Amino acid sequence: MNKFGNIPALALLLFVPWALSACGEGLVYDPASAVHKDFSGQQALQQVQLQMQLGPRVAGSNSLEKARLHLQEILAEWGWQVKRQAFKKKTPEGEIEFVNLRVRFVGGTADGRTTDVENSQIWQRPVLGVVCSHYESKKFEAFEFSGANDPGSSVAVLLEMARVMAGRPALAKKLELVLFDGEEAFVDYTDTDGLYGSRYYAQALQQWPQKSRPRWGVLLDMVGDKDLAIRVPADSPDFLVGKLFKAADELGLRKYFGLGIQRITDDHVPLNEAGIPTIDLIDMDYAYWHTPGDTLDKLSAESLQTVGQVTLLMIEKYLLDKSEL
Repeated sequence: MNKFGNIPALALLLFVPWALSACGEGLVYDPASAVHKDFSGQQALQQVQLQMQLGPRVAGSNSLEKARLHLQEILAEWGWQVKRQAFKKKTPEGEIEFVNLRVRFVGGTADGRTTDVENSQIWQRPVLGVVCSHYESKKFEAFEFSGANDPGSSVAVLLEMARVMAGRPALAKKLELVLFDGEEAFVDYTDTDGLYGSRYYAQALQQWPQKSRPRWGVLLDMVGDKDLAIRVPADSPDFLVGKLFKAADELGLRKYFGLGIQRITDDHVPLNEAGIPTIDLIDMDYAYWHTPGDTLDKLSAESLQTVGQVTLLMIEKYLLDKSEL
């Protein structure tokens, strides 16, 4: 089974945004200060390049730990605090420690290297949405794989979103950003292989107080292909698909976004099953997927900017604006 493998039909296939009706929790969308305008595809591409310089970033490896420190340092510069969510799981490669990175905005001079800080005002603060990506690269024995598009592109978009949202703290504080470890299967996607980080996060999330849980999620995965064609999975939450297409239409970028005909096994699945309606922005029409050819030259700043701006507009105008709640 690969990402296109069959998965059980989700009980929450047709989501109603029941939890989005709380008054006073949203923001007022102001076109003049909209953060999507500040998103830079070129800066996102530079973030992919920095990840590629670290080489393969396989779950459980020293290189992935270097990547974690790199991500924490960058996010701290923009006022985001990183909390490690570490856990061990048996895999076809033996027991491995995985580390999800939960990220929340605090402003000021938060030390991203201090990952065990427990601040109730930060980590117990209710959030309206979660925006996520996996950050480890797939392990291959036959060749060296660093994954420019998978996962470099989606991590880079998430980082650039964090940079521009830092300029609007009221928006940033409504979200939790998450970087999942262990999305890639070591052998094949099954109930016990692959999606390690998102499964653990979704399970832990169900222990949160109801009022603190995110009401929706946006997953980014493989979003930098020069020939961009985002096709969200067929079982995506209807209301999120509608809001994505609204944002894309508004920016004149609708041709890059469509609805796929298949379900996809990806990190959105555990979140949906946990009751958090989540959409997966993914371009699976990528000839270099899981090959040595997944390199920086296959990506474009324009594609990264397209995905970043549409995602931000969807969030700030159609998911967080009071008139839409």
